[in-house]
Amino acid sequence: MSTIYGPDGRPISSSKNKPITQEIAVASIRDKFSTYPSSGLTPERLATIFKEADAGDVYRQMELFEEMEEKDPHLFSILQTRKNSVLSLEYEIHPYSEDPGDVKAAQLIQEIMEFEGLEDALLDLLDAVGKGYALSEIMYSVSGDRVMVDKLKWVHQKRTTFDDYLNMRLLTDADPSGGIEIPDNKFVIHRYRAKSGHPNRAGVIRVCAWMYLFKNYDIKDWVAFAEVYGMPLRLGKYDASASKEDKDTLMKAVTMLGTDAAGIISKNTEIEFVEAVRSSTNVYKTLADFCNAEMSKAVLGQTLTTEVGDRGSYAAGKVHNDVREDLKLADCKALAETLRRDLFRPLVRFNLGKKPRLPYLKFKIETPEDTEKTARVYSIVIKDIGLPVSKQHVYEKFGIPKPGPNEDLLVPPPAASPLPLKAGMVPMVLSAARAGNPQEAIDGLADKALRQAGPVISKMIEPIKELISQVATLEEMKERLAEVYLAMDTTELEDLVARCMFISDLFGRWSVDA
Repeated sequence: MSTIYGPDGRPISSSKNKPITQEIAVASIRDKFSTYPSSGLTPERLATIFKEADAGDVYRQMELFEEMEEKDPHLFSILQTRKNSVLSLEYEIHPYSEDPGDVKAAQLIQEIMEFEGLEDALLDLLDAVGKGYALSEIMYSVSGDRVMVDKLKWVHQKRTTFDDYLNMRLLTDADPSGGIEIPDNKFVIHRYRAKSGHPNRAGVIRVCAWMYLFKNYDIKDWVAFAEVYGMPLRLGKYDASASKEDKDTLMKAVTMLGTDAAGIISKNTEIEFVEAVRSSTNVYKTLADFCNAEMSKAVLGQTLTTEVGDRGSYAAGKVHNDVREDLKLADCKALAETLRRDLFRPLVRFNLGKKPRLPYLKFKIETPEDTEKTARVYSIVIKDIGLPVSKQHVYEKFGIPKPGPNEDLLVPPPAASPLPLKAGMVPMVLSAARAGNPQEAIDGLADKALRQAGPVISKMIEPIKELISQVATLEEMKERLAEVYLAMDTTELEDLVARCMFISDLFGRWSVDA
């Protein structure tokens, strides 16, 4: 048993066999306010904030990261995409083994994980993706010998600090500078390992901070440019003999044109509208797009799904989506490991002791794939190669529910033998072969197949002709050709080829037997 000190400075008894029900990270008045480090942010100030965090004081860095999410819509969007890709998945609790004790532990966790606010708690823990780490306090409830979870209470990262040995500590009102030791079995601490090193420097927002800074400068200059050059310059002209009263009247008219777009002047005066040069606006947009693209790479691992829009192709989008699937898989594994270590372990130990082994949490990740192509592969593996395949595996692979004992089953129609190309084709081929003209038989079969394939191939070529009439460049043609190819219906052509192969096989067998 060890003794730690709570937020009020009083000692709290901590035991491995009993949970701490008292709240440790009590809300502080300082949590309501921020120093707003992003105001007037410069490269020098940003470097200083990072150096403070490297030394263990993460207060201003965590405030800056929170502001960056609020102020930059693009950064907010891609971070939400990254988090929601995990939150949108279903999950299951699996026992460590089929041992009754392990199964009982899995059932216990399954029951406890149904507490209210679980989805919000997982979202809070996924904040580690952006900030490097996230922590939530476990609020236990005890009823007799049963230990349950009321909720996981989010704790702002700025409530933490690190000592000289880079051990995390919790700042409290009793110790607002050095912090208290974080007790065991009381907090879920999720760390994001984007790269090796300390969690202070592992979050993707830190990687995006410089792009955020440059983009912030760019947007400020862009807004100033739009304010100055967005409206044409109104230039008033007066005669050399004009009096001061005439000049004042002209000035008032020019000023009024900026708001009311109306005014009156004498015939002896003139107002000219001078249009601004707008070519330099592309510089601001180019820089902003570049910064957005770099942040997309850091958070999503790619830019195509956020930047390319209508210019992207299906094939390229699928490749880039696979990169995101890789990141999603890593996020799921990391979150599952954190929950198993920091939440499942104390709950199993408090309720069932040390003997049961900890269950696993597994997210149901369905990797996008061409199911038709996969079905063909399985058909070849089973029919042609003769490799035994478990029915249960096939059910799981294609996401098909296993039928119950009293359910009606769909029965496939009886397999029919392939038909010849046309009635009388087989007799024609065999007749030519008997006459001693095997080459004539093959040529005749090829000619017949080509004539019948003509209309089929023409229908397949039509979408390609239409595409050629629409595109203007070869590069655009290359991008969109993959989409046309994937959407092309090749069923008739495949059937025709299959029929030809059937007849050829018959002819070959007859020739050998003869």
